[in-house]
Amino acid sequence: MSTRQASKLEDLPQEELKSFFDNFDVILTDCDGVIWIENNVITGAPMLLNQLRDNGKKVFFVTNNSTKTREEFVNKAKGMGIECDINEVMSTSYLAASYLKSLNFKSKVYIVGSSGISKELELVGIESIGVGPDVLNVPLNRYLDNYTEDPEVGAVIVGFDQHISYPKMMKAATYINQPNCLFIATNTDERFPREGSYVIPGSGAIVKAIETCAGKEPVLMGKPGTYIYDALKKLCDIDPKRTLMIGDRCNTDILLGTRCGFQTLLVLTGVTRLEEVENWKKSTKQSDLDLVPDFVTHSIGDLLKYL
Repeated sequence: MSTRQASKLEDLPQEELKSFFDNFDVILTDCDGVIWIENNVITGAPMLLNQLRDNGKKVFFVTNNSTKTREEFVNKAKGMGIECDINEVMSTSYLAASYLKSLNFKSKVYIVGSSGISKELELVGIESIGVGPDVLNVPLNRYLDNYTEDPEVGAVIVGFDQHISYPKMMKAATYINQPNCLFIATNTDERFPREGSYVIPGSGAIVKAIETCAGKEPVLMGKPGTYIYDALKKLCDIDPKRTLMIGDRCNTDILLGTRCGFQTLLVLTGVTRLEEVENWKKSTKQSDLDLVPDFVTHSIGDLLKYL
């Protein structure tokens, strides 16, 4: 059974709060919903993360977002006043490219996703197709009469694609149906954190649709899959007990921490709500208990006073 209690930081004894960061050498933080929401930085995030670095902590930006390259993430962070190095960014577009490179992959990739994936593939010398609109603007039978598979495609990568369409789903599933074609998912986030009442479907909705059609499960690059942790271990000597994972989503960020033995902190500026956490704490299902973080606070900026 889980011993995590989702303790509110402000309710901890004063002495524990004063020494909170003394317990950690490595800080892993999600980006969307934690550091920023779209192009709006979360108050206090730049000062906190920069101060942690100045205090000798190793800070890594661990994001499931596949729409940007690592360099683009660095530029976004620096534009918000956050010090960041490209080797401190673990994005799923980069991980997908690194995964194929590690397999000495020489074929072509069909992408259901964005240019963040295609650019990272290009950096490791892998050709790709599929990025951009692909609209069914004629009857399906006529479309199929004029469709020809690319025989050089040996892998399909699925991430967030604002141009998702019936032809893209059909092509992805058709390629995946080939015996030797690899199926890679950047992440399975159901929705994006966003201010306002809109629900913005995330990569997970697209992955699940293609997985259902193809009848095959993908290799997962992002959280809560532990491939992302394996990649981090190549960059840094990580002691799980002295590592803090900060996230806004329990079924990705917090679950990764649970699986890897990290301490976990949920911020409430993104997807998961406190009411959900309270319900999981009462559950008898281990799958629910694994979603419970060690600590909860409203915003990453709240942590400034504990430095």
